[in-house]
Amino acid sequence: MAEGLRERKKRQTRQYISDVATGLFLERGFDAVTVAEVADAANVSVNTVYNYFPAKEDLFLDRSAGVVDRLARWVRGRPKGESAAAAVLRELREEVEAVSPRLGLMVDYARFMQVIHEAPALRSRLWAIGQDILVNLEEALREETGAPPEDSLPGLVAGQINWVHQTVMSAIGREMMAGRNPDEVSREILVLLDDMEDLLSRKVLNYAVRAVE
Repeated sequence: MAEGLRERKKRQTRQYISDVATGLFLERGFDAVTVAEVADAANVSVNTVYNYFPAKEDLFLDRSAGVVDRLARWVRGRPKGESAAAAVLRELREEVEAVSPRLGLMVDYARFMQVIHEAPALRSRLWAIGQDILVNLEEALREETGAPPEDSLPGLVAGQINWVHQTVMSAIGREMMAGRNPDEVSREILVLLDDMEDLLSRKVLNYAVRAVE
């Protein structure tokens, strides 16, 4: 369905407020900027800001909605004959090889991560996002395998797959904060992915293979 004028204006307003807020946070730090200051800089009311962003943390981590279902989306979209773990490993490798900004492989990511590390509220929210990613992945594995609620295997496998994702994201964040070149970090992360795949058991690597027929 085509986006209506009202929806487009709301999306554009939300994006503008987010961009203004992000610029202020990157310049001065998260804790040093108030929501009122964001509203003033964006030429909107404080209530308008809260209408689009329920919490101050949402202003900076506004794209988290596209992250929390990332692993679950990759698993659900895997082709026939591919397992859940193989799908996530493949998708990660493709993103890393492309030096994708979606994984933080960009020069400006260093400042973004610095803002997070300096703000306890953002670190807490980042942890919560990580938990949401894990929960969504386990739900996807249960749906894909038809596992009953009492079966612990989907949760255990989700934990192993999520470990790969978290390790990659942490390594990228650490190296980019150290001022590394994105292309160099990309090559090192590909090696890291190979090492982590070697550590995964056959049971994990062969779990939830999508049926060919």
